[in-house]
Amino acid sequence: MHRLLSSLNNEDGHAPILVGPLIGAVGAVLLGIGAGNDNGGLAVAGGVVLAAGLLAGAFIRHMTMDWEMYRRTGK
Repeated sequence: MHRLLSSLNNEDGHAPILVGPLIGAVGAVLLGIGAGNDNGGLAVAGGVVLAAGLLAGAFIRHMTMDWEMYRRTGK
């Protein structure tokens, strides 16, 4: 996983950080559809995907941006 994120570890842009929020957005849509249609399973699945997307966003941000900044200051 670290090798994959290190290949994204450049300062050309911040597109890798958008992966987590996009997953979270899909989860939010599923949660809304499930809650609106009284479908408990879809609502729960949407909530889980939403939480996973938010956690993935924080993790990817840490690995791509914060880690590089800490690495520079540690030299």
